[in-house]
Amino acid sequence: MKVSGFTFVRNAIKYDYPVVESIRSILPVCDEVIVAVGQSEDDTRNLVLSIGDPKIRIIDTVWDDSLREGGNVLAIETNKAFDAISPESTWAFYIQADEVIHEKYLAEIRSSMEKWSADTEVEGLVFNYTHFWGSYQYIGDSRRWYRREVRIIRNDKQIRSWLDAQGFRKNGMKLMVAPADASIYHYGWVKPPAAQQAKQQTFHRYWHSDKWIEKSVSKGETYDYSTMDFLSPFTGTHPKVMNNRIASKNWVFSPDPSKSRHSVKTAFLHFIEEKTGWRVGEYRNYRIIR
Repeated sequence: MKVSGFTFVRNAIKYDYPVVESIRSILPVCDEVIVAVGQSEDDTRNLVLSIGDPKIRIIDTVWDDSLREGGNVLAIETNKAFDAISPESTWAFYIQADEVIHEKYLAEIRSSMEKWSADTEVEGLVFNYTHFWGSYQYIGDSRRWYRREVRIIRNDKQIRSWLDAQGFRKNGMKLMVAPADASIYHYGWVKPPAAQQAKQQTFHRYWHSDKWIEKSVSKGETYDYSTMDFLSPFTGTHPKVMNNRIASKNWVFSPDPSKSRHSVKTAFLHFIEEKTGWRVGEYRNYRIIR
């Protein structure tokens, strides 16, 4: 069984993406990792090269910045990386540039791929998610966050990145998947407030018009992390590859629960989920069959 990893990235230094940590976290279970590096305003390409692992292969890409709807350019870049993986691979492990795998899950991930490798009815593996917010000490704990998503897919080019690259579909249909007993640690909302604000002002261009951005995106110099509705303290450990990044954190985030922003309806639905584990009306871009 051969496994290819794949990802895409652009302006990783400018927007403080943990792409080095992300790639390093999946290398132990991959035979190769394809990184689609978009033309950047910083030294992203050399940052990826600095990892120094012969399993990494870079493909250089140019983003179509004219695409301004639904985040579709992100799916296009994802597909470029997926299309470049070895045809000999059984599985393709997708990781976004702000997602990291904890080393404690690697054996289970490898075992799951081996378990389902011969069962072609299983088109992918779905992971749980831990979404960090504002700092490395808090996680988003509300309906605003997706709880699971597919991150390992079969090497079947009928499978394509879907919409804004959050998940995948095959010929427009939801994938039939099995659960991987592992979590993705999502650090996309843990950046210095200035870097987070710069990212917001740029990345909304891939979803919205200039008019919408002018009206909806703050023009301040730093991002306001107080906008989250529910947060919980993180009591676990972070992946070892994140240690240096966490140690260099240079901003303070101290949330005030009394300023939590949510409606009565949101609070009620949150209460139901806490008590029962059932998320009312949850959207799933996959079908669990095993």
